[in-house]
Amino acid sequence: MSYTEEELELLDVVENGTLESEPFDNEKIKKMAKETRKKLQEKKQISINLKKIDLEIIKQRADEIGISYQNIIQALVHNYTTNKISLSL
Repeated sequence: MSYTEEELELLDVVENGTLESEPFDNEKIKKMAKETRKKLQEKKQISINLKKIDLEIIKQRADEIGISYQNIIQALVHNYTTNKISLSL
């Protein structure tokens, strides 16, 4: 296993006992949490080709439950990437 330069630096600090603690900074932690939430919510616009019938069905189902078809597609992708659903071919 190879380590990154940052990982090697951390290993050196831990192994040599030269680790220095920083005082607890609640405001810094809040700022980092806010930045992390913002990063996790970022979206990227893409183009995707779907079969017309599939898109029509998604739009129909979205209309039935009162949400946009884009939200259904986003939910499907998110649930797949977080292993909540699996794909069978």
